[in-house]
Amino acid sequence: MSGWLVKFVSGWVLLVFVLSGVTVAGTAVPESRGQIQLSFAPVVKAVAPAVVNVYSRRVVKTENPFSRFFDDPLFRHFFGDDFGPGLPRERVQQSLGSGVIVSADGTIVTNNHVIGEADEIIVALADRREFEAEVIMTDESTDLAVLKIDAEGEKLPYLELRDSDTVEVGDLVLAIGNPFGVGQTVTSGIVSAVARTNVGITDYQFFIQTDAAINPGNSGGALVTLDGKLVGVNTAIFSRSGGSNGIGFAIPANMVSTVVSAALTDGKVVRPWLGASGQAVTSDIARSLGLERPVGVLVDEIYEGGPADDAGIRVGDVIVAVNGKEVFSPEGLRFRLRIGDKAMGDRVPVTLLRSGQKRTVNVKLEAAPEDPPRNVTVIEGNHFFNGIKVANLSPAFAEELRLDPMLRGVVVLDLARQSPALRYRLLRPGDVIVEVNDTRVVTIEDLKQGLRRSGSFSYRVRRGDRVIECAQTRNGAFACRQ
Repeated sequence: MSGWLVKFVSGWVLLVFVLSGVTVAGTAVPESRGQIQLSFAPVVKAVAPAVVNVYSRRVVKTENPFSRFFDDPLFRHFFGDDFGPGLPRERVQQSLGSGVIVSADGTIVTNNHVIGEADEIIVALADRREFEAEVIMTDESTDLAVLKIDAEGEKLPYLELRDSDTVEVGDLVLAIGNPFGVGQTVTSGIVSAVARTNVGITDYQFFIQTDAAINPGNSGGALVTLDGKLVGVNTAIFSRSGGSNGIGFAIPANMVSTVVSAALTDGKVVRPWLGASGQAVTSDIARSLGLERPVGVLVDEIYEGGPADDAGIRVGDVIVAVNGKEVFSPEGLRFRLRIGDKAMGDRVPVTLLRSGQKRTVNVKLEAAPEDPPRNVTVIEGNHFFNGIKVANLSPAFAEELRLDPMLRGVVVLDLARQSPALRYRLLRPGDVIVEVNDTRVVTIEDLKQGLRRSGSFSYRVRRGDRVIECAQTRNGAFACRQ
């Protein structure tokens, strides 16, 4: 670098330090080039020992595609039992990721997709020591898993969790993990966005976005701020090539804290629900409602007897904030309701707009009810739904199945091989049956009653955001529309 350029850059850095009142090396004015050099090394030295590598191993049995043919009784009658492809083959499926020690006793948080259904999990510390890990709890909805290693009483280095709501766009952050298995790596960047929703990664979509380089193998690693605290767990990237494009997503520390606390108590995450659904307020909706700007969630459905109903929230209200935090989408509303220092049974202030007037109601935190009970049943009879396994859909069961908790009906869980519904491709697991033979279906008893009705066979199911209507034609085939 030429001398004039060094003086120019040094002068600007000096001006920044002087205007901000920052002292360098104990003086107000740096006296050398070395004194104005900035480094993340002190932060890295403090936090890196708490970031670990996670290796998972799973044995998968693969079946020969011709095994059913060789198992046929007629085939074995002619060729004997010793003829054929033999036993299923086994192969080892391995996965590599990262994790963060969050308490001195060896409690580690990582991504659920890092460990999957592993038969063996090995955790390697920054000092290269390895320990076998036990799975304490997994939570697919947030893509988090909590592990535990036995360090035989040794106090391990760990990271404190920071309140992720205090992080702002532009804050400097470091991403630490094991990308591509090359070893522990540190990258730096800034917080590009907070409260990022509609990413399509987990059920509870609410992420911190960063441009710190995150690559395969970084999953489960730490996103830390310069105060040395964990602000998020790196979980995914947006990429068409598989490498970092500067768009990475981390699960906020507040959500991590909720899952870790559950793992260390009763091992179950009980999430409060609002008992209402709605849509994000767009510019057009805001204009039609006379709002100054698009903010909040427009309520379009209320669950009778649910927390929102009891609190006095009505269809047409616009929920703009929960506990003082603004919301801009249904995902953000769910996150704000479920993250905080409130316990089940406590009340949370919800700010809403009704007829242009702002008001606040207190919503009681309650778990989604399992009403009606799921009552898992295999349907039998001389009809096209013979051999399907179904259950009553309730708000609690719907959340467990990652379905809309406001849905009503009977959900399809499985289909037997001999089921006509499978053979004719009428149904698939996850479909919600809402009508059969002109009979509205809310429970399994309604379904059975509809199946007893004579005449042509017809039904309606909800599949994702679509409603599919099918009816049997005279030649026995099915005509469907959606």
